[in-house]
Order: sequence, then structure tokens, then C-alpha cells
Amino acid sequence: MTSANIERLITIMARLRDPKTGCEWDTVQTFETIAPYTIEEAYEVADACQRGDMAELKDELGDLLLQVVFHSRMAEEAGHFALPDVIASISDKMERRHPHIFLGQAEGGHHLWEQIKAAERGAKGHESALDGVALGLPALLRAEKLQKRAARTGFDWPDPSGARAKIDEELAEVEAAATFEAREEEIGDLLFAVVNWARKQGVDPEAALRVANAKFERRFKAMEAEAGETFAGLDLDAKEALWQTAKANGVR
Repeated sequence: MTSANIERLITIMARLRDPKTGCEWDTVQTFETIAPYTIEEAYEVADACQRGDMAELKDELGDLLLQVVFHSRMAEEAGHFALPDVIASISDKMERRHPHIFLGQAEGGHHLWEQIKAAERGAKGHESALDGVALGLPALLRAEKLQKRAARTGFDWPDPSGARAKIDEELAEVEAAATFEAREEEIGDLLFAVVNWARKQGVDPEAALRVANAKFERRFKAMEAEAGETFAGLDLDAKEALWQTAKANGVR
């Protein structure tokens, strides 16, 4: 049944992309125009996971799968590859990176996975340990990945205290910045340092910020509900009191 479902989706996408009888919107899309939707759908999958909404997760995974099929169809039209090639490629990669599972090697696990990934990067002509970290990643996530790559070469704080001290250093440089351009640069350095400290604490900064965003949203909405239509006209002290009330009431 799974194979039939995939074939149905492939057929649907081919019909939508047909230049004569397809959908006007779908036929004019390119890799570049579809990429933002792919990123958006991945985030909607993450959101459904965060909320534990399995019905929503099913739908969002379908939307994300559609993105894979869409890109694959455009590549097939251009003569590059098709969806079966994508599936074969990831299947080959999973088997190649898990030789302890599929090839019966005694030694394995995450350490071997990283060794194989590093060898693959070298085979692709990557010269730097940082090569291959996608530019399209969210900035916090990309910062963490860059730091992890650098850490594998030994360029890393031995413990969290060094990363924590770097935050104070960068904060002082933000306060000392005399121009907008300097402040922008130093705030970037400060955020990078915070990501590094989070990494040293074993905290995923992207996930932590998503949680903080959701908590702020819930508390702010509780403030609005408590104050009603008068909320916007309240002064800052009154709004802060509402915030503290929401916090005391366990809005998290």
C-alpha cells in the first residue's frame, strides 16, 4: 500500500506540473521559489512535535513529503534525478553510515557515524572542517553546527566557564560600540557566544528559544485576556503587573 501511495503522489505532482494541463501556480515554480516553503513545512513539523499533536503531525509530514516530491519532479524534468534516485541515495547513505548494523562490523555507533561523514566530506572536495554547513539554516542552528565542527578539531572551550566568560566580554563590547554597524556586529558576536555557552551546557539553543517564544506568547495572551480592551492603553507598570500575575498563575 505504501508503494501505491507514493506512486499516486508522484502522479499527482506530475499532473500539477504539466505545462499544458497543470496548475498555473505549480508549473512556474523553481527550486529557489519552493525552498522557502520546504523550510516552513519543516518548522511546522517541529511545531506539531513540540505540541504533541499527532493528527497535525500526520498532516505536516505529508506537507513536508510533498516538498520532497516537488523538488524531485523539477529535477526529473531538468534531467538531473527523480524521486526513486532520492530514495536510493538516502538508503545507501544510511547503510553506509551504519556498517555495524548492515555490514556486521563489531565497532560502531555515533563516533563511527561522524568518522564516515568526515570522510564523505573529504571525498566531495571539502577542504575546511566547516565546509558543508548549509547557509540556509536558521542562524542559531547554523552557529551551533559551526561550533560543533570547530570543536571536533580541538578548537573549543574545555568547560562551560570559558564560554560563559566570553558572554561578558562580548556584552562589554556591545556597550562600547559607537556606531550602528559596530553594535550590529558585536550583538552578533554576543549571540554567537550565547549559543556556544548553551552548547557547552548540552542545551539546543534553537529548541530553547522556541520554548521561550511559546512561553512569552502564552503569558502575553493571558495579560490581554485579563485586561480586556483596556490592555493597549495601560502604562508599563500596569502591564508588568499583569505579566507577574500571569507568571504567578503558572502560565508557562
